[in-house]
Amino acid sequence: MTVDQRPTLEGRLRERLADKPLLLMTHLVVGYPSLEDNWVMLEAMDAAGVDLVELQLPFSEPIADGPAFVKANHEAIAAGIGWEEYFDLTARASAAFSFETLFMGYYNSVYRMGAEPFAGRLAEAGMRGFIVPDLPPEEAAELREHARANDLDQVQIMTPTSSPARLAEIGRHASGMVYCAARTGVTGRQTDLSQGVPEFLARCREATSVPLGVGFGIRTADDVRALRGLADVAIVGTAGTQAWLDGGEPGYRELLDALVAGTR
Repeated sequence: MTVDQRPTLEGRLRERLADKPLLLMTHLVVGYPSLEDNWVMLEAMDAAGVDLVELQLPFSEPIADGPAFVKANHEAIAAGIGWEEYFDLTARASAAFSFETLFMGYYNSVYRMGAEPFAGRLAEAGMRGFIVPDLPPEEAAELREHARANDLDQVQIMTPTSSPARLAEIGRHASGMVYCAARTGVTGRQTDLSQGVPEFLARCREATSVPLGVGFGIRTADDVRALRGLADVAIVGTAGTQAWLDGGEPGYRELLDALVAGTR
């Protein structure tokens, strides 16, 4: 299936970057704490002015995620969240809100669905692309082919331990944007952005021309401000979910407003 031609993910990001120096991408695990809570969270993201949202399909072994998201994945699965519930929420979100949406999940889920139907369903749901952290670019040729046919981008991941040659190889396959992990390990831990991150991002810039997003440990408005001039997208995941659990909708909206203010 081929969807109608539309602006690329990179094009949409460049349009937004013309108006402000840094974009914000947030994250939620679909079904956690509940689908009803998810919708209120998405409404808050849109009202605050978030630019992109990662919508994570729950998976039993989320190897790139820290304890908070492991718990979220397991509880969403226990609540019965699967592909149909996922695509119902993502399609409604893509139609209702101004931010762009990306699939985030693990390759076992994609493999079981199949590359062609996976890409087709993402496109039908109005999504822009996908992040599959456990799928290296060398093994993603079939998925990239179906992604291109559906105007989707596979967001590649660059890490501080990657050699220049490895970054160049990842950059060769990059489209839409690149997710730069600010440190090794899993999500959720605080990151000291002064410790090697500017140098790492400079190496990423040499490897690709697409916009750079930075995640892993970006938690506060000050963290976001520290990325201005270094990256194109600040990526905040665990801190958002924790704000919802600690402060409900008011606390969540307060954090989002502060994070968006940090991009300007």
